[in-house]
Amino acid sequence: MLNRHVRLVRRPAGKLSAADLELVEGPIPEPGPGEVLVRNTWLSIDPSIRIRLAETTPNGYLPPLRPGDDLTGLALGTVVESRDPDFAVGDLVSHTLGYREYALVGSRVQTIGGYGAPARIDAGELPPQWFLGPLGSAGLTAYVGLFEILELDPGDTLWVSSAAGAVGALAAQLAKIRGATVIGSAGSAAKIGFLRDELGIPSFDYHDGPLPESLAALAPGGIDAYFDNVGGDHLTAALDALRYAGRIALCGAVSGYDGAAPQGPPNLFTMVSKGLRMRGFRAGSFTHLEEPMRREVSGYLADGRLTYRESVFNGIEEAPAALPAMLSGATVGKTLCRLGA
Repeated sequence: MLNRHVRLVRRPAGKLSAADLELVEGPIPEPGPGEVLVRNTWLSIDPSIRIRLAETTPNGYLPPLRPGDDLTGLALGTVVESRDPDFAVGDLVSHTLGYREYALVGSRVQTIGGYGAPARIDAGELPPQWFLGPLGSAGLTAYVGLFEILELDPGDTLWVSSAAGAVGALAAQLAKIRGATVIGSAGSAAKIGFLRDELGIPSFDYHDGPLPESLAALAPGGIDAYFDNVGGDHLTAALDALRYAGRIALCGAVSGYDGAAPQGPPNLFTMVSKGLRMRGFRAGSFTHLEEPMRREVSGYLADGRLTYRESVFNGIEEAPAALPAMLSGATVGKTLCRLGA
């Protein structure tokens, strides 16, 4: 048997395409002392990996991948061979060596901003892939952004950008459940239909007109908080729409990931004039909140108050297409790649 894995062929010139990646074969690795061999079953397809495909990465972030390097990302899999006393054959394990069928996992595996250290998962009767979505990094990111960074109050009016994505859809619903007035935005009619019809979130397509006007139509009195997944012109619009002492949680800036030049807001002085607060964050700094997040979110999933949508690609051979599809906005909710049993 061979191990198939996804490799970077060349740095993307503009938007990522499947041709920038390749599926290659190699031997299945043998675990050494303190290592386990994991057969991956679910791969998390996340937009942040696109940052590492550029020549340089932002200060404080993971280093760029070079042509010829294997892609990495959050994944779930089953231990098939263990030389680590903390893991037994048959254990379900989460880790950061995705984009491959078999992963050699040890204690020195690189984490993603502090998140993704090898951990045993007891899924019980729950779908295991939920621990890559609402009960994993996406859920923790949404939870932290709302309740630690924004300190959301029930009386707040909140705007969530990219609200049909893996994190945004969870953030919008959790805020609504906690009593906030929530407005969403997304980039297609299908996504707006999902937000309005399935989640009950008033939303607008940012392609349909000037952002300030679209936002003002749903929040004529302004907003108290903004959960930013997009950056660029969305952040600019939020700064103008925020009321005095408003708050911004900087979760991501997907508008500048896939070949577009990142653009900073020209109206930053409103931070001063309105006494605004803006803070960036990564879920890996808040792993102590993972268990309370899982208790709360799993309860909402069980009683039907929270809807979780997945876009699933099948087989490692579809992974090179899954990433550009997600980056181009062709998927809704959490994007995953399911590998063979």
